[in-house]
Amino acid sequence: MVKKNLKKLYGKDAREFFNQVMVEQPLLPFLIPLGLFAWFVERWVVPFSNWVPLAAAVWATIQYGRFKRRITVEDLNKRWKHLILNTTPTTPIEPCEWLNKLLTEVWPNYMEPKLSRRFQSTVERRLKNRKPKLIDKIELQEFSLGSCPPTLGDEGMRWITSGDQQVMRLGFDWNSHEMSVMFLAKLGKPLVGTCRIVINSIHIKGDLLLSPILDGEAILYSFESTPEVRIGVAFGSGGSQAIPGMELPGVSTWLVKLLTETIGKTMVEPRRLCFSLPAVDLRKQAVGGVLSVTVVSASNLCKSTTNRQSSNGGTMSGIAENKLSHTFVEVEVGNLMRKTSTSKGLNPTWNSTFNMVLHGETGIVKFLLYELDSGGVKFNYLTSCEIKVKYVHDGSTIFWAIGHNSGVVAKHTEHCGQEVGMVVPFEDIKGELTVSLVLKEWQFSDGSVTLSNSLSNGLHSSLDGSPKVQSVTGRRLRVRVVEGRALTANSKSGKCDPYVKLQYGKALYRTKTLSHTVRPVWNDKFEFDEIAGGEYLKIKCFNADMFGDESIGSARVNLEGLLDGASRDVWVPLEKTDSGEIRLEIEPIKNDHNNSLQSSSSNAGAGWIELVIFEARDLVAADLRGTSDPYVRVQYGNKKKRTKVIYKTLSPQWNQTFEFPETGEPLILHVKDHNAVLPTASIGHCTVEYSMLSQNQSADKWIPLQGVKSGEIHVKIARRVPMLDSEKKTAIGTDPFGKGHKITTQMRGSLKKFTGLIDEGGDPEALSLAVTEMEGIQSEQEEYIEVLEREKAMLLHKIQELGSEIVRTKSGPPRSPY
Repeated sequence: MVKKNLKKLYGKDAREFFNQVMVEQPLLPFLIPLGLFAWFVERWVVPFSNWVPLAAAVWATIQYGRFKRRITVEDLNKRWKHLILNTTPTTPIEPCEWLNKLLTEVWPNYMEPKLSRRFQSTVERRLKNRKPKLIDKIELQEFSLGSCPPTLGDEGMRWITSGDQQVMRLGFDWNSHEMSVMFLAKLGKPLVGTCRIVINSIHIKGDLLLSPILDGEAILYSFESTPEVRIGVAFGSGGSQAIPGMELPGVSTWLVKLLTETIGKTMVEPRRLCFSLPAVDLRKQAVGGVLSVTVVSASNLCKSTTNRQSSNGGTMSGIAENKLSHTFVEVEVGNLMRKTSTSKGLNPTWNSTFNMVLHGETGIVKFLLYELDSGGVKFNYLTSCEIKVKYVHDGSTIFWAIGHNSGVVAKHTEHCGQEVGMVVPFEDIKGELTVSLVLKEWQFSDGSVTLSNSLSNGLHSSLDGSPKVQSVTGRRLRVRVVEGRALTANSKSGKCDPYVKLQYGKALYRTKTLSHTVRPVWNDKFEFDEIAGGEYLKIKCFNADMFGDESIGSARVNLEGLLDGASRDVWVPLEKTDSGEIRLEIEPIKNDHNNSLQSSSSNAGAGWIELVIFEARDLVAADLRGTSDPYVRVQYGNKKKRTKVIYKTLSPQWNQTFEFPETGEPLILHVKDHNAVLPTASIGHCTVEYSMLSQNQSADKWIPLQGVKSGEIHVKIARRVPMLDSEKKTAIGTDPFGKGHKITTQMRGSLKKFTGLIDEGGDPEALSLAVTEMEGIQSEQEEYIEVLEREKAMLLHKIQELGSEIVRTKSGPPRSPY
């Protein structure tokens, strides 16, 4: 038995030695046959001596000695490292006066402005979702951290060991009375008015942990535990219709809780934030990116000892050991979610790839693991893990996640398009998730795009990194909703009649509705006035239904940094849904169209704006009886007009027309509730866009009211400009009724084709194309009718002028005879 064990030991040692020799001496396979051949010649042909076996034995002895020494040195180094990390995990305390002095010098001009901008965006994002009941609306007006920096390591710092990584631990104490954060709050019932909320002091105290990663290219930082947080809150009046300075109950507690939760969710162990230290700064600000995520597989899944609440209200206790489970992973980036297919077993494999959108230069990719029950109906949440992504100012990208024993798994890519494979442990149960990440592109505020195979896609920035477009105002953006794919159908009927709403600023447009398709093709174009300040284009996709339209996803697109003459063709994944993408073509165009229209209209005569207010629907109830007495106040620059009052209704009909000399100013509608004694109450407002209209072109649309929960107003807006004689001839033409006859013929043919398709059984795709064709012919017919109406109005106006001229000539004094 002992001899067998010794043989196994010697055989293993020999194999390791042979493998090591093959690695260090790659020419050995060629030298051994050559040596054997020489030995054969000398042994059997010319047997002078036995020096060849002797030399081989000496050489093998030397190589074996080197191999054993190297193994011994490596073993001693491992033992020494293990001894250092486990017996002396903490170094002596080191003073930090130099660090605080350096922080004091760089804080006012570098750290404070950068941190203020970052914290301001975080606070604004959280204010939209979290606010107390007394506050109806709150907005951030001012944000400054002050000139007093935090104190780091006041009692010294020391190095500790976490797993196999070195971590610097130092105290963090920030006690500042120079902070200035001001909010303007609109109070809800029973209070009325506005007030200002000011944070003028802050105190945060805790222990900070710093971990260098990627050979010192970046630093991960976090609090060891939730720090102590105190803030000083002051209350004041908010201007007109404001309450006097008084403390609002619960607001101070809410702000402290909001700040503490923000710190806890972002930078308390094991959560970590990243601070990169790039050698080169390209001075580019990333505003978004496209990330390809491939969920490969999971391994070593086993039972969890902790119970937790499932998504359907029941309890569960992880994955049962030795039981085959159907599991799937949900990938989440912000509001964008995608699900893999289900896989069976304790080592499931999915290999599902999704394109995810990042908003900003950082992002968190969350992986949520679920288990389906035996019936495939209910699913239980098991555990999760996450990977963070950050753009580095030298053009590279950092990926990091929580590893085993609160360690760090970090990867770094120098260019877009490089694949990164990461194995991330789950948080609450044993097991690992294998994923593959590819950062396809980064989009920058100067309009440049870093792609996987090239540094730009027709969008180049200057070599010094300065943006070409300094001003983003005065242009228009042409957005074309091309098509969609993999849209979600109705769960009950299984049908999908999709349409898309686009909102950019106050402008809102809608595409046509297509029937019975999950791959719609709209090809609808819309134009928006470009808005400065990083305004997002909001996309909402709906499924039209008789009993109420159903939302099948939404998304947002950052339009910042588009350069003149360049277009962007993107597939935008829909958020808050399992599948679906919308294809958009975005192109910036110069806003000189209105100037040419105004110059031509000034030559032909003064133009005017014609507004027809038809009706409204779904207005909010402003009276106690559940109705309203609505009227509309029209404001165009300094001019104000109003409609009549319609009493006791939420769906009024006015049918009134207003005209204003065109000055290019915004046209705003204020819908108000009339009160005989009390002041009038606002029940919504909206802005009517008319700048995109051509000469004598009108637009009929329903506009959603802003500032209220529901309500739409039906208007028709037109830009009226007197036509020139040449334009009249072009509009009238030689055959004024030829186009009408052509449209009628096309409509009859389309109806005949549609009837034939129905008689043949009704192919859904063919019927959808036929309906789209009929809608196009109908739009062309409406445009032709509008042209005829304009020509009719112009002819009546000309006849009236001729009649006035005849009357004036006849009523003149008689001529005296010669």
